[in-house]
Order: sequence, then C-alpha cells, then structure tokens
Amino acid sequence: MREGVPVTVDLFNDTDSPELVHWHGQIILADVDGAAEEKSLVVPANGHLRYRLTPQPAGARWVHSHVMAMSDLSRGTYTGQFGFVYVEPKSQPGAYDQEIFLATHEWEPFYTSAEDAEEMDPQQKARMAELAAELKKNDKPNGWEIGYQRFTINGKCLGFGEPVRVKEGQRVLFHFLNASATENIQLALPGHMFQVVALDGNPVPHPQAVEVLDLGTAERIDAVVEMKNPGVWILGTPKDDDRRDGMGIVVEYANKTGQPRWIKPAKSVWDYTLFGDNRTAPAPDEVIPLVIGKINGGTGGFNQWTLNGKVYDEKAEPRILHKGKRYRLAFDNQTDDAHPVHLHRNSFELTNVHGKPTGGVVKDVVTLKGFKKIDADFTPAMDGLVLFHCHQQLHMDYGFKLLFNVT
Repeated sequence: MREGVPVTVDLFNDTDSPELVHWHGQIILADVDGAAEEKSLVVPANGHLRYRLTPQPAGARWVHSHVMAMSDLSRGTYTGQFGFVYVEPKSQPGAYDQEIFLATHEWEPFYTSAEDAEEMDPQQKARMAELAAELKKNDKPNGWEIGYQRFTINGKCLGFGEPVRVKEGQRVLFHFLNASATENIQLALPGHMFQVVALDGNPVPHPQAVEVLDLGTAERIDAVVEMKNPGVWILGTPKDDDRRDGMGIVVEYANKTGQPRWIKPAKSVWDYTLFGDNRTAPAPDEVIPLVIGKINGGTGGFNQWTLNGKVYDEKAEPRILHKGKRYRLAFDNQTDDAHPVHLHRNSFELTNVHGKPTGGVVKDVVTLKGFKKIDADFTPAMDGLVLFHCHQQLHMDYGFKLLFNVT
C-alpha cells in the first residue's frame, strides 16, 4: 500500500464462521479496524465485505484474524489467516540492495501443562520464588499452555523451500514479523550483525547493531545486514529444539555451497532503550495504571488474566479518553509470563523501560517481561472505541483486554 492513498478492500470469507480482519498497526476508523469489541464490521460466514481505508502510517504493518479462538485451536491467530502489510512511505531513499520480508509462525498447536520459562534476572527470580510459595499455599497449579509441532519462516520449515540468496557486499534490509499466536522468539544469523533501523515499522532515533533480535508476538523489526561473511548460514532461533522443528531459513551467498552452518550466539538481553533517546518525558495529562495479574486455572483448566484485578467484562462501560490529551499507560506485570501488549488504532512512545527513562521509540506492541514495568505515552489519534489487549491469543481470550472510548 502507499501512505495516505485510499484503497478498496475486498474480504471474502470461504469458511462457515464469521470472521474479523484486523489491520494491525494502522490508524484507521474503528468500523474497519477488525475487532468485535470496537463494533467493527464482520465478514459473514461464506460471505463478502467491501470497504475503503486510508493506509497510515508508513512502515511494516500486518493483517490477521481477530476472532476469539478460546479453546478452539483451529481459529484465530493459530491459523494461517495473516499476512504482511507494507505501507510505502512518501519518501524512501532505498539505502539497501535487497528488501526481504520474513514472517515466523508455528503450526499444529496442542495443549500442554509445560510452561516455557524465560531468562530472569535476580530480582525476577526472587519474585518468582514468592509467587511459587503463594501458589503452593493456594494449592492451584498452572492451567493449560500451548505447544507446537512445526515452526516456520514464510510458511516453510528449515531445510524446505528456497533459501535467501545474497551476494557478498550487499546491504540487505530484512523486515521481520512474529506472526505467532502465542510464542515470543529470538532470531540470529551467525557471523552477521543486525543494524536495527525500525521497530513495529517506525524508524528508531538511534539505529544500533545487535547479534540477536527479540520479537514478542506481533512485533516487527526492520534491520539492515551487511553481507560480508560468505558461506551458507542458518538464520534461526537459538532454541535448538525449535530450530530442529523448523524455525529457521537458509541464507546462501552466491557461488557458495555445502551444509548450512549454525553457531549459537552469546546470551543477550534485549533492551528497547538502546534505540531511543536518553531523556525524561514530560509529564502526561493523566496516568493510567495497568497492573497485570494471573488467576491459575488448575489442572485441565484455563488461566485467567486480569488488569487492575479484573477480568475483561464485555458489559462494562469503556474507559473514556479525550482526543488531544496525552496519556501514560503504566504497565506493571505482576506475573512470571512475558506479555506482548497491543493498542489498536494508535501507536505509543516508550518513556520508561524497567526504571530507565527513554524517548523516541514508537511502537504498537511492547513485550513486558515477568515482574517488570514499562511506561508508554500516547495521544489518541481518532474518535471511537480503542481496544487494548495482550497479543498472546490464549491470554487475550481469557480476560486480558480493556476497552477505551475516545471522545
């Protein structure tokens, strides 16, 4: 699409169930945003829907099903109903030789009782120990989690499909999308560095080189890689089991052959502030505390997720916001799970990450690590209903949502 140039959208639903199609990261009217909570237009079962929208802002966006899958692992973002959307900017200098779009996704989901533990610092581990003691006292274990049998980049498992073909000396602009229903991922390309130039499609104030990319569910990263280490390599996840099950793609230099090589990268901590300004943001007009909690579902049950102590209630009145005012979303994750949280129809600016002031990093998804806090400021762009939720499908389905109404 082109920034600011209206397009006609035709949606054809060849399934027997109504569908919602969400234009993720675009600032558009609520009726075409594709969320039931915002009273968006529904694509009827075995039906067709047509409307107009004006793509904005420029950058890497995406489109995906936004139905509440609940316990049905054949619906919502568990499916292949998603795609990259790139909104061409009005001005694009093109300081690269190739432009490549890579989307990660997992298939064949199943229920499991195993939790996917993340790396934690001493403070997180201490809080985790306290939480374990509380759970033992309450005698209610964790509920269902989701596992997968197949992992892909652009729909192909590692070793299948065509490699990414490059030439020595090229500058390649990679657009990465984590299109998973539930999984946060890391990606590395041995012998190469990623020069991160944009997050969620928005240029960062200070592009920086990193060895490992970290993408929460629904996050996008644009990064330039200078091709100066000839060979045949694996671009993939550092998790050996997931890479074995498909999460990777071969990068092949011209005139190079042989088995693709993988070298495990050193452990690293992803830091949003690396790409931002070192400054303190001005005081907002209002602070909105958002404390994230978890109610364990127990064996054979589903966990529930709370914001400020409450599970989402579709009958509750949405919180009123005023267009033109600056609001600070004060995220406080009081669980051991990482949560990629998403605000519809708006972008927000990170202003404080884990106690460190920052500015200039604009996103529509930010991943909250376990027991961590992040502040993000935004000024509502349009009137109407605005949904906020965790982009982990299982968390969104079971309570992790909040509705605003901008007037």
